[in-house]
Amino acid sequence: MSDSPAARLQVLFEGRRLTPTQRRIAHCMVRAADEVPFLSSVELAELAGVSQPSVTRFAVALGFDGYPALRRHLRETVPPATGTADSEPNEYQQAVAGEIENLRRLAEVLADPEPVERAAALLAASRPLPVLGLRAAASQAFGFSYFAAKVHPDVRLLDEGGTMLEDRIDGAVRAGASALLCFALPRHPREVVDALAHARARGLTVVTVADSAFAPVAAHTDLLLPAAVGTGLAFDTACGPMLLGRVLLEAMCDHLPDAQARLEEFDGKAAARGLFVD
Repeated sequence: MSDSPAARLQVLFEGRRLTPTQRRIAHCMVRAADEVPFLSSVELAELAGVSQPSVTRFAVALGFDGYPALRRHLRETVPPATGTADSEPNEYQQAVAGEIENLRRLAEVLADPEPVERAAALLAASRPLPVLGLRAAASQAFGFSYFAAKVHPDVRLLDEGGTMLEDRIDGAVRAGASALLCFALPRHPREVVDALAHARARGLTVVTVADSAFAPVAAHTDLLLPAAVGTGLAFDTACGPMLLGRVLLEAMCDHLPDAQARLEEFDGKAAARGLFVD
């Protein structure tokens, strides 16, 4: 990893659960890495376009007593620039590098395929199969459900909260569901935690793809499959959870004997309808 000021700052922020405002401050600090150790909290606030108290709360969120302690730490640990700006990765490149590292760790976890294969067997056997994902995780649940519906006979997407969420879980149970798949990403909605508790109370086995084995949903999950999210940009990037969902779907196909026939049937109908242009 580069020993540039920007890279040192990026390490300080990695893995921290920061609010969008705090991430804005972090990104501003990375962009102005050479100047930051010499800025006052007021100057940093003006540079980032936030309030001075936000800068103070940001420093506390990083584990310091306040901004002066953070600035003192930066002066001691962030070296002055030794090369040109063109020689060091920018914040976007650093975000991509962070996701690459997340995927590398996921590959290491998948060296033992047993948890994924066990989860796949549970989900493939559930008729119907409810798939839950709210807010930030809604797109993960939708993407999984879209592809799963091509090989599984009855997939039910639960991507909206509200008073009917538990009703829809109850409906899946009445229809014969035995398991529920949940995608849970930061920030974790309380509704998801409550929905999983309800699902387990109704007898469903809960499989969850989450950003960490210590996520709030862990207490209400029978089998948790972790995949880290990227935190290098203002909003999390979820390449790891998305890929893990596709791996899980691949493993499910091995437990669905007619999966290949269903795919071939879909391809035939799609060709007859001229559904795709490629």
